[in-house]
Amino acid sequence: MQFRFAHNNLNVLDLDRSLAFYKNALGLTEARRKEAADGSFIIVFLSDGGLTPHQLELTWLKDRKEPYNLGENEFHLAFRVDDYEAAHQKHAEMGCICFENPTMGIYFISDPDGYWLEIIPTK
Repeated sequence: MQFRFAHNNLNVLDLDRSLAFYKNALGLTEARRKEAADGSFIIVFLSDGGLTPHQLELTWLKDRKEPYNLGENEFHLAFRVDDYEAAHQKHAEMGCICFENPTMGIYFISDPDGYWLEIIPTK
């Protein structure tokens, strides 16, 4: 028996805002979408353009009005980037950098719902 990663899910309050953020900040694009017949939810899978098979699933729930409780936000997704300096500059201009660790050579950005995303240079 063998398991492999397929996707990670994040629930979002404003799907359009989140889609714009992930496209602008990380270059992720919509791979597929599932909409409930009754309009109660929309699930969108984002892709890095085929660089990896892994996808990010964004789930929007129609009846959800309050922000999600992320607890102490002790979890995150990590992204490798080939031009770390350019990525850092872009994210600084976007105002989404929420934590930096220069000693480790990494930083984190925060999405519109407060999820942390680690940015790691490709070595």
